[in-house]
Amino acid sequence: MTEHHEKRLALITGASRGLGAALAETLSTQGWHVVAVGRTLGALEELDDRIQAKGGSATLATMDITKDDAMRHLCRDIHDRWGRVDLWAHTAIHAPPMSPADHIALKDWDKCVAINMRATGFLIPMVAPLLLAAPQRATALFVDDPASTQKFMGAYGASKSAQMALARAWAAECVKTGPRVLVEACAPMPTATRARFFPGEDRSKLTPCMTEAERLVALI
Repeated sequence: MTEHHEKRLALITGASRGLGAALAETLSTQGWHVVAVGRTLGALEELDDRIQAKGGSATLATMDITKDDAMRHLCRDIHDRWGRVDLWAHTAIHAPPMSPADHIALKDWDKCVAINMRATGFLIPMVAPLLLAAPQRATALFVDDPASTQKFMGAYGASKSAQMALARAWAAECVKTGPRVLVEACAPMPTATRARFFPGEDRSKLTPCMTEAERLVALI
């Protein structure tokens, strides 16, 4: 545990798969200790195996970011154990099935609002004090998706746009005070989210998650 205090600490919400998992792996190889948050224990354990195989270290937090009490406990535990967060990468997202705007199921609306909008709005004030406690200026990273504005993506696009508006407002508010808030668009990646929107797509032409993760980590 002592060695973890000496490492920079990254909190990744949505670390089970895709870009979040790739960020966790990339950071761990560069000397960060990663707190990996996701709902799928098996996927987090596989991530941990990959991190350990590369000589890195991670703390797994199997929880749902829409559960307020769970997130409060997580942030309190991080505070009590490490006292700060040096990087928060928020990659958790819900992508419902594609649907015309006049046929979006209410349950899909509710899930998009809960995960993409409300959880982000709840987490920012929870994580901000941990970022401000870092000895050097900490970073919060949000990921924009240019594809979210396309047709049949109304629920995903509307909730993603709201998330981005919140992140950009926070970024503007923190210019002088910190933390540094980055909003970065990523190239199309072969994620499960994209596969739901573009079934049958030639995934070999997409940018690997690890390539985008390395690019984003270089910005930090």
